Amino acid sequence: MKKAMFMTPVVSALDKNGNYDVEANKEIWDFLIKGGIDGIAILGSIGEFPGMSLSTKKKIVDIAQSHINNRVKLYVGTGSMTIEETVELSNYAIGKGVDGVMVISPYYFSLSNAEIEYYYEKVLEQINGNVMLYNYPERTGYDLTPEITVKLLRKYKNIVGYKDSVAEMGHTRKVISMTNDEFPDFFVLSGFDENFAHNIMCGGGGSMGGLSNICPDICSAWVKAINNKDFDEVARIQKIIDKLMDIYTVGGPFIPVMKKAMMLLGLPLSDCCVKPILEVDEEKTNKIKSILKEANLI
Repeated sequence: MKKAMFMTPVVSALDKNGNYDVEANKEIWDFLIKGGIDGIAILGSIGEFPGMSLSTKKKIVDIAQSHINNRVKLYVGTGSMTIEETVELSNYAIGKGVDGVMVISPYYFSLSNAEIEYYYEKVLEQINGNVMLYNYPERTGYDLTPEITVKLLRKYKNIVGYKDSVAEMGHTRKVISMTNDEFPDFFVLSGFDENFAHNIMCGGGGSMGGLSNICPDICSAWVKAINNKDFDEVARIQKIIDKLMDIYTVGGPFIPVMKKAMMLLGLPLSDCCVKPILEVDEEKTNKIKSILKEANLI
């Protein structure tokens, strides 16, 4: 069983005018670090990367790297619609000293396996540091398959991990089983929080799940419990996470829902998102409160 980790794909706090709120984001990062999280990924899906310009992303990288300052691992989501922009942002972030980049493949067009492989080959051969592959079929429209992943691993030594944002643990398990023996240092993370323990028991690396934005202490306690083989505690925390998974069903997109939950827990941010994503209304706020109360967080 690999040593477990739980990383946070962190939200991007924006002010009421939609501008990046530097101080709020610093407080959120500190909250996560104090909560014991193993790493932070900025500019992932929950970080609203599709709605930000390249120059804004670079500024966010500068701020995050300077403030987090190697206290935990820092990854940056750098995938874009073009190979050129993906490479540019990736090498910018790596040049600033981040631990690695997380690359989702282009979305909108449903690419063939040959086109997916071509995209990753072109970016991997040009990126000067560690890369985590990011599979999110619900958003890209296609799957970064275990078979393509193995082919890429055999060609590119800078691939260090894989985030699998699929609900079906069977897919993640196949990625793990096809890579573990040949690439023992390669880690596979589940994008769905509830799959953390299952992931580890299959030989994976853990999770990069959005719920850790609101309960990093619970997620880090989960890591400690499973590393210590305290399975009663693992089961107790699983029940809490299972209740909190309802956060994702309050409304879509779920990003303002997550931000509102963080606000209700006292974190200094608004639920403003990159438009046209709207803030949470009163009905949804009441649902969030109910979920947090059921999980004994408020």
